[in-house]
Amino acid sequence: MAAQQRRATATSLAAPIGGWNARDSIADMSPLDAVTLTNMFPTPSDVQLRYGYSQYSTGITGQVYSLMNYSAPTTEQLFAVANGVIYDSTNQGAATTVFSGLTNSKFQHINISNTGGHFLVACNGSDPTMIYDGSAWFKVATTTTAQTISSITRGGTGNLTATLVTASAHGLVTGNRVTITGATPTQFNGTYVITVVNTTTFTYTMASAPSGNATVMGTYTTIGITGVDSSTFIGVNLFKNRLWFTQKDNLKAWYLDVNSIGGAATAFDFSGIARNGGFLQAMGTWTIDAGQGVDDYAVFVTNMGEAIVYNGTDPTSATTWALKGVWQLGQTFNRRCFFKYAGDLLLLTQDGLVPLASALQSSRLDPRVNITDKIYQAVSQAASSYYNNFGWQVNYYASLNMLILNVPVTEGTQQYVMHTITKSWANFTNINANCWEVHGKADIFFGGNGYVGRFWDGTSDAGSNINATIQQAYSYFDSRATLKRFTMARPIFITDNSLPSVLVGISTDFNPVPPTGTASFNPANVPVGRWDAGIWDYNLWGGGNNVQKQWQGVTGIGYSGGVSMSIASQGVDLHWASTDIVFETGGVL
Repeated sequence: MAAQQRRATATSLAAPIGGWNARDSIADMSPLDAVTLTNMFPTPSDVQLRYGYSQYSTGITGQVYSLMNYSAPTTEQLFAVANGVIYDSTNQGAATTVFSGLTNSKFQHINISNTGGHFLVACNGSDPTMIYDGSAWFKVATTTTAQTISSITRGGTGNLTATLVTASAHGLVTGNRVTITGATPTQFNGTYVITVVNTTTFTYTMASAPSGNATVMGTYTTIGITGVDSSTFIGVNLFKNRLWFTQKDNLKAWYLDVNSIGGAATAFDFSGIARNGGFLQAMGTWTIDAGQGVDDYAVFVTNMGEAIVYNGTDPTSATTWALKGVWQLGQTFNRRCFFKYAGDLLLLTQDGLVPLASALQSSRLDPRVNITDKIYQAVSQAASSYYNNFGWQVNYYASLNMLILNVPVTEGTQQYVMHTITKSWANFTNINANCWEVHGKADIFFGGNGYVGRFWDGTSDAGSNINATIQQAYSYFDSRATLKRFTMARPIFITDNSLPSVLVGISTDFNPVPPTGTASFNPANVPVGRWDAGIWDYNLWGGGNNVQKQWQGVTGIGYSGGVSMSIASQGVDLHWASTDIVFETGGVL
């Protein structure tokens, strides 16, 4: 009797560096793509288990809805806003309260510098516009007219509280900032954030105590925005040295004089331009090559998806301010819909994340110009399901070439992330972020529930495991008509000598089946290897990066197969290179 021929075949598949594909038919994907790629980040050479986060700034009450980075030539500070309180979260540890009593924690912000200093300007559509001047936060006043000072008195010997009385109603509110000059004693002079007592009286805290009450009153000035109630401003942008504000729930934008942070605001009404009505959602600055060199364009977008583009410097002059066009894009559904990225301006719409350089030409006719094209279905479904949820935002983590799209879902938050070199996508979970902000030389932070998290900081999620799931795209292994029985799989990882928990399975004929069992990992249980006593492929050994490869039994019968994987890890730098697969071939039927 003749011996039976060997029918087992071994082959190898590279890890899915093409990333998450939520656009193409599951039967027509490249084997280098993945149907599911959760908490794994595709790089040009491998697929990496994402790093975790630490709770960087703690002691915050409530959800952090805004993170704002203040950047001056020699100073950089990070502020978090939660439950109507602004916290200084610059340093690791307990956050410090620097302003309170706000009615809304959802701010849009911008940095601006002028001859008066460096300022962080923020607005939320409920409170007066807020400004940070490098030393204190204050509310913009509704008036710039100073009243005559009737008296300034101290609180007593050694008391730093000054009480200022005006001859007429001052029109200020608690949280406004005044600058007092010309008073005697000079300790009354300076710049202070005030507390209003009544219509003609306010107090402030001096840096040092004067010897007595003021004998010369001097004068005061304040920073205010007039012509409109700044508490209706919900967006802010800097365009050609001029602050622009979008007003809540209407089609008006307001602008200040060049290099000003206060003064008279002038309205620019889009009611006769926005054909579909609605309201202004946001404003962005778009830098393009206009043919005679690089120039900035002002882009206003409505909630109905109309992009209105202007070019020029002075909105009051028809010769220097011109409408370039109005384009219809997908509807926008959040205030943080613009993001300045490389040489383009990205806009988040229901159609996805679109670069304006391409979007204003053909995005609705050819959606493949969208950056999110490869995960089009996922973005579209998320936009439809979580349309009204706060937390949509785009940010860029330059150190890792990572573009982050924050997706606020009901149960928590996800991030759709793209490697900007390969344009490959993945899905991150268990990072419950409401907002993101770059701060420092190479760090990115997010606002969570009661803390500010530093992302990509260590190999755990604040001390918990990082769990990943993968369903690689299906392959016929060069034999579409041949039935196969899959028996073994061996993923090949490069680690820093740690041993994570990895379960491997095989899904056949486009029926995704997760690996049998649940991956779990306890770093305390990883045994340290000892020479001549440790168990090979089990104990943890010292040294540099180590190739980990272990065969696991899998079960599946079909014409095509795709690797499925479940990973639980902590304290491990894990890179997936490829997977070896063993199967036996059968007949056509």
